[in-house]
Amino acid sequence: MNTITVDLVARLINEQFPAWSDLEIRPVKCSGHDNRTFHLGEHMSVRLPSAAAYAPQVEKEQLWLPILSKELTLPIQIPLAKGKPNEEYPLPWSINKWVEGETLTYQNINDLKQFARDLGAFLLELQSIDASGGPIAGEHNFYRGGSLAVYDEESRHAIEHNKDIFKEDLLKEIWELALDSKWNSKPVWVHGDIAPGNLLVKEGRLGAVIDFGILGVGDPACDAAMAWTFFDEDSRKVFKDVLQMDEETWNRARGWALWKALITYNGNRYSNLKVARESLNIINLIVNDFEL
Repeated sequence: MNTITVDLVARLINEQFPAWSDLEIRPVKCSGHDNRTFHLGEHMSVRLPSAAAYAPQVEKEQLWLPILSKELTLPIQIPLAKGKPNEEYPLPWSINKWVEGETLTYQNINDLKQFARDLGAFLLELQSIDASGGPIAGEHNFYRGGSLAVYDEESRHAIEHNKDIFKEDLLKEIWELALDSKWNSKPVWVHGDIAPGNLLVKEGRLGAVIDFGILGVGDPACDAAMAWTFFDEDSRKVFKDVLQMDEETWNRARGWALWKALITYNGNRYSNLKVARESLNIINLIVNDFEL
């Protein structure tokens, strides 16, 4: 597949949505991994899957985001049109309403504990929406909301491969604790990728949530991984209290955070020291928090 560029997007718009062909197209400041995103004028964005594995996200977002948006207090991205594959770009793609806000950083929020409350409240609201007929966690969303056991082999490999750095026995204990329980209630909506890049800040507080590509229904534990990847000890406790998570679900949430940090460290230890260091910091934080 060709590299996704401004010129490619312009050709797609000209061919399929000529009424918008005079609007300026430019890359967004922070584009994701699964999709490439561009401004289309001032009030829209174009979102194109970066590989075939991410193409199922388009149909899912087109179907469910208009429904979910009506039930949520905070803005989320809303599809306005669906682009068709062609010879030059062989995947479906979306035009969405532009969502205002700055990508979350520690510097642009007023209070970390307040942010934890706001994010917890958003997730509770999402979980409260009727999930009947929603897409059950599976391959389409990389099993977010499903069983962590899918990632058992690669997590254990990462621990074994880096045991010169890791507290091997303790990490195995944390991981096995995460695998020991399952979500036994009704499936609920999960965003699937609650991370700073998908949270927008307005006036120092959570202002919007974007990138629902790995949306699904199942176990909400995966959406709490940010407790260890962004929050400190005090805000982590606030986040847990707002979510009203029982200990077993919290253990699985910790497992999701640990899995991602393990595979990221293992994949970057010798090739990207900055990313590896960030992942190792998360692993150490998880261990320290567990030992408290």
